[in-house]
Amino acid sequence: MKRIHLTGVLLVALACAAPSRADESFAAVSELVNGKLVKLFGSGGIRGLASYGTGVVVSPDGYILTIQSHILETPDLRVHLADGTRYHARVVAMEPELDVALLKIGNDKEKVEDLSYFDVVEAAKRPLPETGSGVLAFSNLYQIATRDDPLSVQRGVIASYSKLYGKMGIFDAAYTGNVFVVDAITNNPGAAGGVVTSRKGELLGLIGKELRNELTQTWVNYAIPINAKVDVPLGNGQTVTVSIVDLVQKKELYQPPKSNRDKGKGGGFSGIVLVANPVEHTPPYIEEILPNSPAAKAGLKPDDLIVYVDGLPVGSIQTFKEVMDRYRPGMEIKLEIRRGDKLTTMPITLGEPPRKKQ
Repeated sequence: MKRIHLTGVLLVALACAAPSRADESFAAVSELVNGKLVKLFGSGGIRGLASYGTGVVVSPDGYILTIQSHILETPDLRVHLADGTRYHARVVAMEPELDVALLKIGNDKEKVEDLSYFDVVEAAKRPLPETGSGVLAFSNLYQIATRDDPLSVQRGVIASYSKLYGKMGIFDAAYTGNVFVVDAITNNPGAAGGVVTSRKGELLGLIGKELRNELTQTWVNYAIPINAKVDVPLGNGQTVTVSIVDLVQKKELYQPPKSNRDKGKGGGFSGIVLVANPVEHTPPYIEEILPNSPAAKAGLKPDDLIVYVDGLPVGSIQTFKEVMDRYRPGMEIKLEIRRGDKLTTMPITLGEPPRKKQ
């Protein structure tokens, strides 16, 4: 008669009873994280431009952190909370160098309070997760959710922590610092502004836009670390360091003193005449192209809608003018325009402004 080793039997029984790591459920964590995220709906809705996105609640009174994108360029930006409540929202500040934006939901008639939120300041103090750490990614990719529907959740690991070399079409990525590269297909339409967390639901970073790696020409699945910071040039060789934490805490962009601003910028001539601006957020449709101008030589036409300038979204005439003020004669810019239902890239070399006739 063969003897059976009791310890071996117990180990086998325990192994069969306990779920494997692969079978581990993250339902409780998903419910917790979903309660701190929102669905965003705004500008877009044409081929290549989704009209939806994702955001993360960063204060109990309704401040939302998300990725800077074209959907924010609208007077009718809408937010769906986790419980299905719908609000209008406004943009408080955008930081192009970080590629992030801060929104505020509610107004004098729609006050919000006691929302579940991520504490960005505390999250930024945590040590960076090591390569190989397990993570979860949450977002409204492909508009999978509206109202109180839960957002998508993906499981993966941090494949690397490295500098971002990305392009959106022919534009360089706005943010070029270090990112978490994730081994899950996280960066899809609508996913930008979602979050990557630890498997305990701790905030690690914001899911970025859809970008191609400019070195390998492959799509990049990445998240911007919540402790990201960049040096912003002020002109005259001076810089200032700004961070996501600064943006959330101060609820505004750093504004340098006027004496520090580079007064040498601006003045580049394009030859673009936009439509009249009867309301605050009139989209930058082209009404006329001046003959023999840089815009005429580039092939721009009346009724073209300008969507991006060098990768920056310009959803209104005012925003377009503010962005164009940064460029000098002789500089080349790349406009992304909508013509019909297609997006087209138009490089333009700005000229000297025409002299006024005496």
